[in-house]
Amino acid sequence: MSDDPYAILGVKTDASPEAIRKTYRKLARKLHPDLNPGNTEAEEQFKNVSRAYDLLNDPEKRARFDRGEIDISGVERPRQRYYRDFAEPSADQAYTSDAGFADFDADDILSEIFGRRGRSTLKRRGADVRYQLSLDFLDAVNGATRLVTLPDGSTLDVRIPPGIRDGQTLRLRAKGEPGQGGAPPGDALIEIGVLPHPVFRREGDDIHFEQGVPLREAVLGGRIEVSAPAGPVTVTVPKWSTSGKVLRLKGKGVPRPDGTAGDAYVKLLIKLPDRPDPELERVVAAWPRRV
Repeated sequence: MSDDPYAILGVKTDASPEAIRKTYRKLARKLHPDLNPGNTEAEEQFKNVSRAYDLLNDPEKRARFDRGEIDISGVERPRQRYYRDFAEPSADQAYTSDAGFADFDADDILSEIFGRRGRSTLKRRGADVRYQLSLDFLDAVNGATRLVTLPDGSTLDVRIPPGIRDGQTLRLRAKGEPGQGGAPPGDALIEIGVLPHPVFRREGDDIHFEQGVPLREAVLGGRIEVSAPAGPVTVTVPKWSTSGKVLRLKGKGVPRPDGTAGDAYVKLLIKLPDRPDPELERVVAAWPRRV
């Protein structure tokens, strides 16, 4: 497996953001697991393509990769450390715990000097480590558990809370670099990237998608099964439902931390039989022409 996101996507290193997005969409439509059920090779390729796009689609991450500061997974590459590296980081960004969406202030880095026996001991909290984690759309909506590999080679199961958003950061306490002089370790900060889905589209906490409906149910009304994000749902199609009619599925959208959920909106598209139906053609031909 290549560690070069440009090679994985098949674009040049000076490719424009639009060219990168266009290439990714083309590959995603071809390799997405929902469109290749049971094809493990396509699934693995899709994961690699998504990981490469997650990095190159972010200007800051792309620039850092080009400078050799991070690898394709967003993990810091080893570098020489200087005194200025121990300066206190910015604490103006809020993070989310892996137990929910509560915000936390960044911990202050304190240096404590002890004069015991004429010697001073420097205590320094361990540095935070940052990761990027790409999630499938439905895993972000419904929640999941993902395995993250730490710099020392150990692994960590990360619980993804339902409804997490693209760009949100999970904070895992004490999973960063070890502290100095008995100080506590730093934290692991995992930035989430949510991959697009070929069918579902998220707007806030609501989900929008399209669903084919047989001509009979569109004309006479009836009940059909639709594939909502959380699983199949049976809905009632009113009589004389034309293409473009939108049905609201209350509470079938994105889960919220308080136990409620957004709604799902399904746009109906009239679907003709897969094979020509002579009887249907005769019935339609007998309809009066209207302007």
